[in-house]
Amino acid sequence: MRLEPAVLYQDDAIVALNKPAGLPAVPVTKGSGAPSALSLLSAELKRRRQRAFVVHRIDRYTSGVLLFAKTERDRDALVRQFLEHTPVREYLAVVRGHLAEKEGTLVHHLRRDGMHQKVSREKDSQAARAELRYSVTRELRGASLVRVALVTGLQNQIRVQFSAIGHPVVGDRKYRPEEAAERRIDRVALHAARLRFAHPRSGQTITVECQPPADFRALVRGLASPNPSPPSA
Repeated sequence: MRLEPAVLYQDDAIVALNKPAGLPAVPVTKGSGAPSALSLLSAELKRRRQRAFVVHRIDRYTSGVLLFAKTERDRDALVRQFLEHTPVREYLAVVRGHLAEKEGTLVHHLRRDGMHQKVSREKDSQAARAELRYSVTRELRGASLVRVALVTGLQNQIRVQFSAIGHPVVGDRKYRPEEAAERRIDRVALHAARLRFAHPRSGQTITVECQPPADFRALVRGLASPNPSPPSA
């Protein structure tokens, strides 16, 4: 099945897409012919003599809002915002268990190790500070639906930080191999739900929102349902 991103917002400077889970944000390998959000958007814009430039990324198996610029100047202006951590990036995640605090801040120091991020020490010169804020939106059966706001934006940050406190994201086989047994969703239960940033030309605040896809909603419904009644004696 071909995965197609949908346009959430577009003007002369920017395009925000709803990236489906499973579609890479950019080509996995240079020169790869496999589709990505970038390659599909570039092909569409080429017909209008426009181009697509990468502003930020979300993981391949994460769904939701993904932002591109149409010119290098607009891209550079937006990238500066992300480097300064001024855009508001909100995610929805289903994590295992019930958190002791219904809202809070997580701070870790993460060090890249191959294709993984690992929790390290603050004094590790190779580690970067990772910070996020969360609030529990709904308690589910053995899990919680949480809304997460990134303060920093490291690769796999949400997945690593929640795994580190014993509440891994449902379906996250990369950082919690036992999640391979999960059958209600076949990918990490993480969705980029909202992005707010300053328009690179006007400075106007732009807010782009994106509802979770069907598989994410089905997972929440399944975990919200009561436990089945035991068989009669």
